[in-house]
Amino acid sequence: MTKKKVFNFVKTPCGQAKYIELEANKTLLGKLRLLWFVLIASIRDWSIKE
Repeated sequence: MTKKKVFNFVKTPCGQAKYIELEANKTLLGKLRLLWFVLIASIRDWSIKE
């Protein structure tokens, strides 16, 4: 499996699992929630090294 580019911003394993779960929801509300999640998770994981 190739590493997704968004995983450079969402670095924790639980965050990556949640991303995959939220990515499956293709509705408009689901896409907005995914965008919100990536924004908040990338801010929280900013200081975590790879």
